Amino acid sequence: MNAPSMWRYSTAGSAPELSGTPREPTTPMIDVTRASYARMYDYLIGGTDNYPSDRRACAELLTIAPTMEHLAQASRAFLVRAVRYLAHERGVRRFIDFGAGLPVRPYVHQVAQTADPAASVVYIDNDPMVCAHGRMVLEEDLLTTAVIEADIRDQEAIFAVPRVRRLLADDQPVAALFVSVLHCIDDTDDPWQLVRDTARRLPSGSYLVLSHLVSDQPALRHDLTSFMHRTIGTWGRVRTRDEVNRFFTGTDLQEHRHPVDVSTWCADTEHRIHPQNTDWKEYGAVARIR
Repeated sequence: MNAPSMWRYSTAGSAPELSGTPREPTTPMIDVTRASYARMYDYLIGGTDNYPSDRRACAELLTIAPTMEHLAQASRAFLVRAVRYLAHERGVRRFIDFGAGLPVRPYVHQVAQTADPAASVVYIDNDPMVCAHGRMVLEEDLLTTAVIEADIRDQEAIFAVPRVRRLLADDQPVAALFVSVLHCIDDTDDPWQLVRDTARRLPSGSYLVLSHLVSDQPALRHDLTSFMHRTIGTWGRVRTRDEVNRFFTGTDLQEHRHPVDVSTWCADTEHRIHPQNTDWKEYGAVARIR
């Protein structure tokens, strides 16, 4: 692995700074006494970048949804399969990972670069710890990887960043990854419009990779949503399959005719994690944007 990147990108769209240049700290203090979604997810998929507050929250979460660990692992496996599929089968070389979360191997750019070492990935997250850690381990090559600290709802700022503009410069297809993140967005912020706005900004023939936590049982949706609001504060909600289907309006689904439990997407792919429950699902698809 190369040394950590010299460059720090911000959503202000200004020129990058040398990391060795003295400057006032821009990252707020990280409160490790309160659980964060990114660190809880990291714990559920077997990561080590989490704190006692996150582990306690996950222990309580698993009393409400005992299979959540499985769902998190299935979601991560889906991301890897989807990126590999797009890179090898659809020739995609540019990816934007919205709500990237803490780095977990294999990283998105490592998967994409098995098809082409020049494949580029921009990682976006609003968690300061995620971005600080990401800059150390994800920005391996200034030409192919970058980490941007931004709220994925701030589309104007994100698409003004020079590194993102570079991905769009010559109208080659770009894959927008929204994996296990949109249930963090409240209805008041209209996650469906967020996805439509992203699709509108991408070149024709780009792709959408999306998964979302769903349940067909209203009481379960309510219980888990309430728990997450109490535990981490701002969150969205668990949604229904019909609500998730709306994200794919105006797209052409790949490999499956409908969104599916993501553990079954491209089921013949090796290392698939098999579904273990019917109460909860990570539900989604890979789709081509018209």
